[in-house]
Amino acid sequence: MKLPLHLTLLLTAAAWPAWAQDRPAITPTRDVAVTYRATTEGQPPGEIRMSWLTARNLMRMDMPGGQGWIVVNLAAGSAFMVTDAQRMVMDMPSAGASARMTPSASARFTREGNARVANTDCVNWRMEDQGQTARVCMTSDGVMLKTESLAGQGPGRGTLEATAIAFGPQDAARFQRPAGYQSLQLPPGMPGGPGGGMPRGTAMPPPGVTMPGR
Repeated sequence: MKLPLHLTLLLTAAAWPAWAQDRPAITPTRDVAVTYRATTEGQPPGEIRMSWLTARNLMRMDMPGGQGWIVVNLAAGSAFMVTDAQRMVMDMPSAGASARMTPSASARFTREGNARVANTDCVNWRMEDQGQTARVCMTSDGVMLKTESLAGQGPGRGTLEATAIAFGPQDAARFQRPAGYQSLQLPPGMPGGPGGGMPRGTAMPPPGVTMPGR
């Protein structure tokens, strides 16, 4: 399954370290919560909420429509997804999560200029990686405000844009595994696991993509 780059960048951006000057810094330097509007060809618009607990190197993404939420441990390169309706926690093997949260060594970044999104300044960067091209707008403190697919996407091209940004301490309890839920391990070779069909840069399926067994 090949997913649109503008959606895979959600989790990629959460995990990239600060690169050299020819690449943007894409890890928030302080706690923040961001609400995004996602538009994808052939699908209704959706709202995605992401928050970062920087002291523990954790990122949480809440998917639209109550589908569930994902927590990524940026230091360990691991991730888990929670579906409250099924009272289920699905783990992703650390090796698979790490591989998909890092752009390839051949990824190219080109700085394009300044912009402003949600009343916040950011810098546009053009990213080219493995036949896909996207534009991402990053703040100076590592917050992604907008990303759009440009080429190589095929069906499902779209845009992700911040509509609200709130800097401030995040509740650590929101990043913890819920007690009493069934725990499952995503096996190697399944979609999203090592050897599966998910593209590089994706730790877990983005909103709108059904998890195995659901």
